[in-house]
Amino acid sequence: MNGTRRRQEKKKMKILAENKKALFDYQLLQTYEAGISLFGFEVKAIKTGHVSLKGSYVVVKNNEVFLLNALIPPYQQANTPQKYDPQRSRKLLLKKSEIRALIGKSHVKGLTLIPIKLYTKGYKSSQAQGNVPQGRGKIKLEFAIAKGKHQIDKRETIKKRDLEREMGRRLK
Repeated sequence: MNGTRRRQEKKKMKILAENKKALFDYQLLQTYEAGISLFGFEVKAIKTGHVSLKGSYVVVKNNEVFLLNALIPPYQQANTPQKYDPQRSRKLLLKKSEIRALIGKSHVKGLTLIPIKLYTKGYKSSQAQGNVPQGRGKIKLEFAIAKGKHQIDKRETIKKRDLEREMGRRLK
């Protein structure tokens, strides 16, 4: 795939939820993209923006990967099953080779798996044209192997952000 096509795909990505606190608290080492096993009403709720990744994390259990503590409230309260848990664990869809790599890295002390953002690839209007590759319009989760930052590192991040903001003001 050439560079221009890759940039076009990034533009078509619609970010539905972001875990900004995780980007501040953790140093990201390696990112992964996974599909999520969801109910239909959960997909509707996510696409309308009713989702929170705050405090959620990813775990590996029995050679399967799960997203825990992600809050997806029901789309319509009346049409939701009675025993629906908005913070239920959701299975992530990955290749076996990726799962094996995650198993090894998740057992290293000090490393954790955190969700970064939830997004869709492509839009429905582009699907109607018929020339859209498979996998478009699906909800994807980007998560990362991360290492926790120390308080000193967080202060440095804040200083860099303030300097960039000040430089931006002066350039205007």
